[in-house]
Amino acid sequence: MLHESTDLAAMAEALSRSPDYRVLRRLVARPPYTPTAGREVRTGILIDTETTGLDQRTDEIVELGMIKFDYLADGRIAGVRDTFSAFDEPSGPIPPEVTALTGITDEMVAGHRIDDAAVAAFVEHSVITIAHNSNFDRKFAERRWPVFERMAWGCSATEVDWRAHGFAGAQLGYLLNGAGYFHHAHRAVDDCRALLEVLAFELPATGAPALALLLETARKPTLRVWAEQSPFELKDTLKKRGYRWNDGSDGRPKSWFRDIDETAYDDEIAFLRSEIYVEDVEPAVQRLTAFTRFSCRT
Repeated sequence: MLHESTDLAAMAEALSRSPDYRVLRRLVARPPYTPTAGREVRTGILIDTETTGLDQRTDEIVELGMIKFDYLADGRIAGVRDTFSAFDEPSGPIPPEVTALTGITDEMVAGHRIDDAAVAAFVEHSVITIAHNSNFDRKFAERRWPVFERMAWGCSATEVDWRAHGFAGAQLGYLLNGAGYFHHAHRAVDDCRALLEVLAFELPATGAPALALLLETARKPTLRVWAEQSPFELKDTLKKRGYRWNDGSDGRPKSWFRDIDETAYDDEIAFLRSEIYVEDVEPAVQRLTAFTRFSCRT
């Protein structure tokens, strides 16, 4: 068996050197590592939730997966400290479409309850939580576990410009393939393992891991501009500009909005005044940081 494995590895290595082939390796979970004494690292959390639906106000978490990892100042992954994986039985049956997507059945979660104290202890001392759709996962996580309200968050789907680095999109499986791996799972902790390798991947344009770019972006404050009471007939103009619609059901304004860098504020206000409103207006603006971005409280 060892001889066969060695032969396959040699064949894969030979193919990878050819411009006519790309080799994907099955993702194997990294084992926990022992931190080196005196080595300065920071600790992050990768998180993924599987839920009964998309509405964080009414739907429920059925599975939580997390990986606790250390990283260096340059964004390189030092190692995995620990993993967390648990089911949670919802108050009603899991919808068939959720089971079809995740493979999680009512029988699998029956009698299970995620230990809230264990979740809080797991994330203790970490400086950032990262999900591959933080706009989704943060809302569910902080509603269930208030410890996540006080944490900084990053989003690997939106805070790395994957297209600018040669990827056609930000879908996790596709990014994992680009990093040279494949996996067939859609379980929470498996997706966290996939995300870890995606963030460890060195971007050709920078020579630095994707995590470094994500951290740089997450640290920057952004502004959320609300184009309230904008004319209906100009909705396509706003959409083309990058605005998204909020229906007001979550307590936020019923309005189009867009998140921008602080440096783009003057240009954005000039656009609204010249293209959207017929009078001099002062749109509502929120300043967001990693501690408030993606939160259901924002």
